[in-house]
Amino acid sequence: MRGKPSDEKLINLFLDMLAAEQGAGDNTLQAYRRDLTDFSEFLTRASQSFTSADTQRLRDYLADLDVRGFKSSSVARRLSAMRHLFRFLLNERIRKDDPAAILSGPKRGRGLPKVLSIADVDRMLAKAKELTLAGEASPLKRLRAMRLYCLLEVLYATGLRVSELVSLPITAARRDASMIVVRGKGDKERLVPLNDASRQAMADYLAAMAELTAAKKKSIASSKWLFPSFGESGHLTRQHFARDLKELASAAGLPPRLVSPHVLRHAFASHLLHNGADLRIVQTLLGHTDISTTQIYTHVVEERLKSLVRDLHPLAEK
Repeated sequence: MRGKPSDEKLINLFLDMLAAEQGAGDNTLQAYRRDLTDFSEFLTRASQSFTSADTQRLRDYLADLDVRGFKSSSVARRLSAMRHLFRFLLNERIRKDDPAAILSGPKRGRGLPKVLSIADVDRMLAKAKELTLAGEASPLKRLRAMRLYCLLEVLYATGLRVSELVSLPITAARRDASMIVVRGKGDKERLVPLNDASRQAMADYLAAMAELTAAKKKSIASSKWLFPSFGESGHLTRQHFARDLKELASAAGLPPRLVSPHVLRHAFASHLLHNGADLRIVQTLLGHTDISTTQIYTHVVEERLKSLVRDLHPLAEK
């Protein structure tokens, strides 16, 4: 039928809607684009499109994902993207029906996030600090070590998303700042407190950066970013920080596969809850819009309550 928009055009329209109406960030939009592009390619091989596919074709795609070895969590994410897309097409009257409405997703157990112990985090911080003091290191290598130490201190002190962390403005490092303003998902701002260690790490890192570039006509320290890129213009990438973090984990004697920026964000939340923080407070600090997202950490609260009853109840066995 003439006049029907292509799948690519529909994906762009859908993503425009997510950005404009729901404030979706770049990472979210890229994930939707990848998932829907893969779905479109599957339909194309069957001479179908978003405007013609029926429910059975969608089931075929989910079965194909299973054959390709996708985890249930990944299949569920693809199904969610399809549901959102077809609801959009129905609302925009591009389709008269919603073929995804009656689909059911794979059964998933509620997985708990990987969490490092406080001792594990202390080992990483100690190793990162040790690398900044290496006397034989070149000035640039020492600056990179100080940057990594600063990133680690700030991440564990604040629980920021990695995208929020690497894109912090240099104004976040003001000496008198006890709080920083973070722009998170949906372009929403929140206040996050800093501790003394993270403030000192930022101050030392900026001093080292200024010292290294003092003789240059254009200092890296003049960048608007707290963690500017040493190569291309802009700030440090998420991928670069993740690689540095895994190398640090290995140097600290921890399995690199268990360490990532997101795992440290989990550690921040879990350690707060274990020490008595309120779930609502942690929700605010993490920037979760819905408390249900934060409730994945309730296992920490439950374990703490059991411990309190076991240790403090007058009738508990001693």
